[in-house]
Amino acid sequence: MKKRYFGTDGIRSRVGQGLMTPDQVLRLGWATGQVLKQRGATKVLIGKDTRISGYMFESALEAGLIYAGIDVLLLGPMPTPAIAYLTRTFRADLGIVISASHNPHYDNGIKFFDAQGLKVSDELELAIEAAFDQSMTHPQQADHLAALGKAQRVNDAPGRYIEFCKSTFDGQASLEGLHLVVDCAHGATYHIAPAVFEELGAKVTRMGVEPNGLNINQGCGATHLDALIAKVQALHADIGIALDGDGDRLMLVTDKGRIVDGDDILYILARYKYPDERAVVGTLMTNLGIEQALAAIGKKLYRAAVGDRYVMAKLKDQSLLVGAEGSGHILCLDKASTGDGIIAALQFLSVYREQGGWQTILQGLTKFPMRMINVKVASHYDPETYPPLLQAIADFEKNHQAEARLLIRASGTEPLVRVMVEGKDAKLVDEQAKLLAKWVEKGFS
Repeated sequence: MKKRYFGTDGIRSRVGQGLMTPDQVLRLGWATGQVLKQRGATKVLIGKDTRISGYMFESALEAGLIYAGIDVLLLGPMPTPAIAYLTRTFRADLGIVISASHNPHYDNGIKFFDAQGLKVSDELELAIEAAFDQSMTHPQQADHLAALGKAQRVNDAPGRYIEFCKSTFDGQASLEGLHLVVDCAHGATYHIAPAVFEELGAKVTRMGVEPNGLNINQGCGATHLDALIAKVQALHADIGIALDGDGDRLMLVTDKGRIVDGDDILYILARYKYPDERAVVGTLMTNLGIEQALAAIGKKLYRAAVGDRYVMAKLKDQSLLVGAEGSGHILCLDKASTGDGIIAALQFLSVYREQGGWQTILQGLTKFPMRMINVKVASHYDPETYPPLLQAIADFEKNHQAEARLLIRASGTEPLVRVMVEGKDAKLVDEQAKLLAKWVEKGFS
């Protein structure tokens, strides 16, 4: 079977490995352009986050697309959801994001949005992969230079997106009186998120807004909350807002330092922002306590596979508006076509203003103890190839299935296997997670 280039969220790897080299990205740009030209498309947007390799890959993609005859609009550092939005508003045929999201600076990746601002179909990805494997050629014609595409910079992209984000806030007239600490992870939202909240009236203390190409997601942002928690408590701020490197994840911190993750935000929005929605969508990782809390207010939780594209697919299938992953991908499809950390924060803030603060919002929300252990692996994860792990899983299901829940899965973006156990007994959860993680480590590290 031919190896796929695209994973669950586009292409991603260590810079200098796999497809993330300048020559391969040049070829990817050309292959994408070839497929688009065959379908009558002419225009592509390119945005990126702040990691240092983004400049190199932006130039390579631009060159490949131009060589294939596609016009390119360059947006510079912009959040992933902004690319989805601007692809629609510029009536482009494709939006391309150069980002490795929450990964460290030494990784990078590429993902695509279609003309509607949605993640592209498997069919288009397969067509691009097929073109990628062909010889890189240019149409033979008398004046072949006339067939080249053109490129231009879009200088007002940040302002356009800031105004769009503000338009989704339908709470009280402003955020006046709120003190927010906003951590942008030295990523793509550094010049956008603080402005959105300030222009709506909030007092904003900025964190993670000094990108140098190497510090993206480094000890900050949605995946590293300790500094934000400390800052919120030191300043007696109302809310801490943490975004990841490309701006599609959101985590919150209360004035008391409690972490409010994607599961919590899903419940809060379902209860207060979307009271008429019959159901919402989570994932296989969504805490069982959230499912029970939703049931208590008459709402069903649908579970999708892990990955925001699968949450999106389930939302479409069930004709629903709201879905989330515990990691902070929040989808509000009446507001944006993809997960958007800034817009999700604004929906939460409208609830916060209307309900009078954290005490009311968090009522009825009790989660089961959950332990997640990420195991670095060196080989492909397939439990069927390692009988001791299969036996450990069987023993868990035999002895603890009534009181705890287990999920072991390979990450779609990193060389990790995630071991998750949850249940009512915190000690049991911790012990079983450690035990199963040890078996994964023995078999695949």
